[in-house]
Amino acid sequence: MDRELNEAVWVKSPFSGGNGGNCVEIARLSGGRVGVRDSKDRSGPALVFTPSEWTAFTRWIRTDDTV
Repeated sequence: MDRELNEAVWVKSPFSGGNGGNCVEIARLSGGRVGVRDSKDRSGPALVFTPSEWTAFTRWIRTDDTV
């Protein structure tokens, strides 16, 4: 897993802007999983979501007005 995370292609949302704010990066991993990490701590820990977890998370982000 560590090797896959280290070799992954990480991308930051174009909505993040260029001001160096609080951003996350995501990477598509094997098996449809998605890695998420802090863009300011690239060698730090990453969260890994299964495909169904990622779908539920992104659906919640798009529909929950408390965020």
